[in-house]
Amino acid sequence: MHQLIYALVEASSEDQALAAAKTTFDGLVGASPTDGAVFDYYVTFDDDSSTVAGKARWGERPVAAPVDSVDGTELVESGWEATVEEFEHNLDRVRDALGELDTEAIMQNKNFVRKACYDLGAYRGPLVFLYEESGTGIRHRDQLDRVLDSDEQVWVVPVDVHTESLSGRKNQLLIRYF
Repeated sequence: MHQLIYALVEASSEDQALAAAKTTFDGLVGASPTDGAVFDYYVTFDDDSSTVAGKARWGERPVAAPVDSVDGTELVESGWEATVEEFEHNLDRVRDALGELDTEAIMQNKNFVRKACYDLGAYRGPLVFLYEESGTGIRHRDQLDRVLDSDEQVWVVPVDVHTESLSGRKNQLLIRYF
């Protein structure tokens, strides 16, 4: 399945932003032996070669945009809204299960409560939509605000990533937000 994610990087130009973001995305697909892959591959929006990803799937998107521009603000807001929605969905699953299930049922992963707990703690992968330049997922608003409040120019770079682990729920989110 495909989804859009975003890297927030410091750069002085679109080309520098794209280069920095590609380094971030390379880490997320396991381009080096020390990186753990959480996505299969990615396609940036300057790449016209794919017939199934990037522009071919999502239409025109900025290659990179300053976060304080109209496009940049929209991209960051889309990523943040998806992050909050997914977190709230998993938190509701955990709360419901803890109220309904006993210890043994939770240990047996009834209602997939253990999976929901795991998803709440995810810092990389399909449940995370915004990333710092280091490849760390942005999981709370203070973290996002720190990245956005940099003394340097911050750019947001969208990318289409592919993963085999997206659920039907994720497909619904993708249609809603993107």
